[in-house]
Amino acid sequence: MASILSYFKLLNGDVEMDVLFFVCVLGVIAAIPIHFSSVEHLRLEEKYGRDRGRRIGKIYSLISGWGFFLFWAGLWFSPQPRFVVPVFSKLAVAVPVASFTIQIVHLMIFVPFFFIGSWLGIGGVKETTLRVAETHRTEKIITSGVYSIVRHPQYLGGLLAHVGISFLLSASYSLLATPLMALLVYLISRKEEEELVREFGKEYENYRKKVSMLMPKYGRSQKARV
Repeated sequence: MASILSYFKLLNGDVEMDVLFFVCVLGVIAAIPIHFSSVEHLRLEEKYGRDRGRRIGKIYSLISGWGFFLFWAGLWFSPQPRFVVPVFSKLAVAVPVASFTIQIVHLMIFVPFFFIGSWLGIGGVKETTLRVAETHRTEKIITSGVYSIVRHPQYLGGLLAHVGISFLLSASYSLLATPLMALLVYLISRKEEEELVREFGKEYENYRKKVSMLMPKYGRSQKARV
């Protein structure tokens, strides 16, 4: 952590973690087991019956999905020390409404991260529909559009947007929490894939061989397969 902070100039000398930020960290972690249960469609249907199992899975999905997102957003906006990248640090844009100053360098970093992340996230919802995004239940394997780039474009988009927003708001704790969020996203993605293999078998296994999970590959072989 010290080596990372050496690249930044903290604007606030108090480095004690804010209570609200800590609550948000616990919140995103607590949402994981609920999310795991929401994607276990076959187990829920075997335990509760088809209709009731689907209703319970939908409830789990809504709780975990919105809970994870709201607590994740809390990492960005909770009170925490602010940092400045020590390059053109005197160039900034004032936001009078929020009494907040945005560093030009931070804004330049924010734009590509946020818009690429948004493109992946929105593209993923368009391919699967909002219903699938909310219920975590798909009726078929999508391999077109952004799903031909990575298997989990919405999660990758969320991570990119997280980095961009952390720079925009100069949120030091939020930026340092990026490895944790990447780990949680990986665990969620792996769990979802385990369930998709159970539901779709070789169809999903073949797709998994062609497209990477979260890190796009630009090799000729993958382009040919896709």
